[in-house]
Amino acid sequence: MKYSAEKLFANGLDAQDPLSEYRSQFSIPVKNGKQVVYFMGNSLGLQPKNAKKYVDQELQDWASMGVLGHKEAKNPWVPYHEFLTDSTAEITGSQPSEVVVMNTLTVNLHLLLVSFYRPNSSRYKILMEDNAFPSDRYALESQIKFHGYDPKDALITVKSSTDDACPSTEDILSAIELEKDSLVLIFLGGVHYFSGRVFDMKAITDAGHGVGSAVGFDLAHGTGNILLRLHDWDVDFAAWCSYKYLNGGPGCIAGIFVHEKHHNDQSIPRFSGWWGHDKKTRFDMPSQFKHIPGAEGWQCSNPPILPLASLRASMEIFKSAGMEALRNKSTSLTGYLSFLLSELPLEIITPPSNQKRGCQLSLRMKKDGKSVFNKLTESGFIVDWREPDIIRVAPVPFYNTYHEVWEFAKKLKSLV
Repeated sequence: MKYSAEKLFANGLDAQDPLSEYRSQFSIPVKNGKQVVYFMGNSLGLQPKNAKKYVDQELQDWASMGVLGHKEAKNPWVPYHEFLTDSTAEITGSQPSEVVVMNTLTVNLHLLLVSFYRPNSSRYKILMEDNAFPSDRYALESQIKFHGYDPKDALITVKSSTDDACPSTEDILSAIELEKDSLVLIFLGGVHYFSGRVFDMKAITDAGHGVGSAVGFDLAHGTGNILLRLHDWDVDFAAWCSYKYLNGGPGCIAGIFVHEKHHNDQSIPRFSGWWGHDKKTRFDMPSQFKHIPGAEGWQCSNPPILPLASLRASMEIFKSAGMEALRNKSTSLTGYLSFLLSELPLEIITPPSNQKRGCQLSLRMKKDGKSVFNKLTESGFIVDWREPDIIRVAPVPFYNTYHEVWEFAKKLKSLV
């Protein structure tokens, strides 16, 4: 598409937007009597207006039925997490048996590492990207220590071979080849939180399996943002949160993927709990654990219904819109923003290729970055600041418009 910096061009794109109807289904925050321009869906997605209806239904059934709601609620609580299975599988490119909504992201990561980080004297190293999201690093280091190894030796952090904010896929592949004899696990953020770079997850998975390593991904910034094909890519496992692009709400319940090839492997260790037990005999309270075949077998506890209801509200909107259409608009929005910012005195550290980025553009400010950020916030532009000099901007296709992108670029130009 050939872009134009004219306001009429932005308005024309909005007029032709097939997803324009979805903006009205989200609550846009208001500041000083005016709707803000909200570009923070990469941190906390906006609230779907129907979330209240979904949550109120469960509150009503709890009030009127008490414990009977587990089986007799309008949406029975015992199988409630199953109401999200098909939509989760569709968004992640998975088989329904490969996904389950449960716990929170880092808790899920620890549960998955029990199963997929299995070091021995010759293969004990984990490879991850440099400048990864801190919680991932904390989790990996603690698992390494738990197994009696030293993170200084066992955790390989791949740096960029250039001056980029994170390594490229090629850097990752080179490191895999270099460390091929000692790797037991490769674990990366599928979309790098700081730079917005999308890794080639299929190429990395193929390379990892080629040297005998398991491969997993943190998809906190990927799920609901980019097109995923976890099953076809042969990824071993993945975990994600639901409060960013999935719009589940603050601290909402998370999800996992475990490839079907692992579902009946009895040699895989796991931390077990009663909700992962065979559904047919779960309430017989047997003393012997029998896991559910599939990702559900990694569950430990019964899930919280109110966060599930909130997330279900958003997933219904995803089902209606479809990830293909959302991704098409996302690439157009970020492409337009990149075009409008191209002549400003700043550096876009997110890769220019649509295949290598999602909704987010990370802008390196060359002067007075924090001051610029503060003035943007005061003016009703909700974006994110990351030290030392990065403003992250994430136009989300559900509720952001081309006119908002144009307004933001105009304001930023006036400030820099």
